[in-house]
Amino acid sequence: MYKINEDLYADFSNMEEVTGNSKRLINEYAPNPKDLRIDTTEQIVRSVKSWLMFESGKAEIEDAELIREIEDRIFKESSGITVDEMKQIKDRVLLRLRSPLGILQPLVSDPGVNEVMVNGVDNIFVERNGKVMRIDDSFSCEEELKDIIRYIAGGVHREFNELNPIVDARLPDGSRVCGIYNNVAIGGPALSIRKFRKEKINMDSMLSYGSITSECAEELKKWVKAGYNIFVSGGTSSGKTTFLNALSDYIPSEERIVVIEDSSELNMNQVDNIVYMECRNANSIGRGGVDMSSLIKTSLRLRPDRIIVGEVRGGEVFQMVQAMNSGHSGSMSTGHGNSVQGMLRRLESMYLMAIDIPVDAIRMQIAEAIDIMVHLNRRRDGTRAVESVAELVGYEKGEYVLNYLYEMDDNLNLTRTENKMIRTIKMRKLEKE
Repeated sequence: MYKINEDLYADFSNMEEVTGNSKRLINEYAPNPKDLRIDTTEQIVRSVKSWLMFESGKAEIEDAELIREIEDRIFKESSGITVDEMKQIKDRVLLRLRSPLGILQPLVSDPGVNEVMVNGVDNIFVERNGKVMRIDDSFSCEEELKDIIRYIAGGVHREFNELNPIVDARLPDGSRVCGIYNNVAIGGPALSIRKFRKEKINMDSMLSYGSITSECAEELKKWVKAGYNIFVSGGTSSGKTTFLNALSDYIPSEERIVVIEDSSELNMNQVDNIVYMECRNANSIGRGGVDMSSLIKTSLRLRPDRIIVGEVRGGEVFQMVQAMNSGHSGSMSTGHGNSVQGMLRRLESMYLMAIDIPVDAIRMQIAEAIDIMVHLNRRRDGTRAVESVAELVGYEKGEYVLNYLYEMDDNLNLTRTENKMIRTIKMRKLEKE
């Protein structure tokens, strides 16, 4: 790109009266601030890194000295930019050098941002207060974005490269991360960071948000204490993990819990006797991998009172159902589904990934394992709410027998139905204790 001499550009910019032709020339040939910011940032980062490694001769550099060096190199290697643009370049360079998350660090640190979404180097979006908006910033190159994903993956001992193009990981604060390599993501590397709230959302918080009614919350509390097996379903970002975390508050503190997740997110501080287990990917030579099915199978040897499975996505449903049917009352899990009925069909499909047996046999085992189905929905305004609660009574004549206890009315309010609970044995045992 052709660049106008810095002094000449400044003179034109400060003149009170400039001919229309001169204005056209300035707008046509002046550097685009966004492009210049990105190109210059990458240039300065490489230059400063070289200085740090080969020229400074110091193991540690004070912030003030680092900033002076950055400013000096910006003045030497940049032209045709304003003071504000220089400041933006300096801030970007500092982020690249100081934070492994680079230009994403301010977004991840912003308490108002719920999710960060990156679609290639030029498209950064955030969800703020339930609304998705675009950020006026870009990465300098694909390698910068891939370095950030590699850093996050390395923090949980996972690899991110052409042979391992999809990685599920987490940040130290528990935020969920999904990264996709550019040999799979056509438009360039993709990244999603779903932030983890510092304060744990409990059922009282959900009541204040209008996500659930007090009557439903009170019944769920009794069902958890009584040891009913509960499955929470919902679409993407409907709050399944958050809801499961809130339900766990009602687990009696004297019980022993085993928590199994693909990437650790659940936090059950009210229970002392607890074991957290997390899946692990195989290394570059195919060794060391531990999947969720193996962890569920292992959990049975740890003498758990309850097994909590963060989210089922495949053949591990077989092990989860077997665990629920082997005397571990009060176990809980989550899964992606559009409705209670849709979730049950998905569970069947996932079950078949592990073992090929007649569908009727699968349905009977699922109906025996799960007592309560809770379905969540994400509304248009970004809020999450319980949409329905059903008791899974059994399986008869080729169909699941569902007893809906709570459903949305015509005004989209969660309402108690006239149906009474059928499987009451566990509730009666709780009342006698």
